Amino acid sequence: MQSMWIEPVLATLFGYLLGSIPFGLLLTQLTGGGDLRTQGSGNIGATNVLRTGNKAIAALTLLLDIGKGYLAVYAASHFSEGLGILAGMGAFLGHLYPIWLRFAGGKGVATLLGIVLALSWQAGLIFAVIWIVTLAIWRYSSLGGMLASLSVPVSGVILEQYPWVPMYIGFAVLVLWKHRSNIERLMAGEEPKVGSS
Repeated sequence: MQSMWIEPVLATLFGYLLGSIPFGLLLTQLTGGGDLRTQGSGNIGATNVLRTGNKAIAALTLLLDIGKGYLAVYAASHFSEGLGILAGMGAFLGHLYPIWLRFAGGKGVATLLGIVLALSWQAGLIFAVIWIVTLAIWRYSSLGGMLASLSVPVSGVILEQYPWVPMYIGFAVLVLWKHRSNIERLMAGEEPKVGSS
C-alpha cells in the first residue's frame, strides 16, 4: 500500500525542487547585478530583472521560468498523466514558495505558462496571446499576467478539460494572491509600467 504513494510523492517533490530554482536571482547575481530581492519590487521574476536594466538576463529568466514548469510536467508525464499534473503543481508551488528563499518566491505567471503549455498547447497559446496583447496595450506586466492566468480555467472549460478546471482555478487564485500588492497599486494608479523608470 505504501508503494502506491511513492511515485506521486516523488513526482510532486521533483516538480517542487525544479520549480524552486530562482533563476532570476541566480542569473542576476552571476552577472554582477547584486541581490535582486533588494532591487525594484524585490520580486525574483523576469519583470523585476528587467528593472535592473539587463534585458538579456530578463529574457533568459522568463524562458527558464517557463521551461521549468514545462519540463516538470513533460518529464513526469512519461510515466503517467497524473504524475505530470502532480509535478506541475509541485513546480508551481516551488516557484511561489521556494524553501531556499524562506518561501518568498515569484508570482508564478511564467511558470504557469510552462505548465499549461505542457498540459494543453491550445490553452497555453491562449494564455500567451492574452499576456502579450495586454502587455502591449497597457504595458502593465502584472495586469497581463493576471488576465492570462484567469484565462486558464476558462480555456479548460472551453476545451472540455473538466478534470483539470479545479486545478486551473487554484493556480489562478494563487497568482491573484501573489499579485495583491499590484492590484492595490493598479487601483490607485500607481503601478509602474514596463519600460518606465
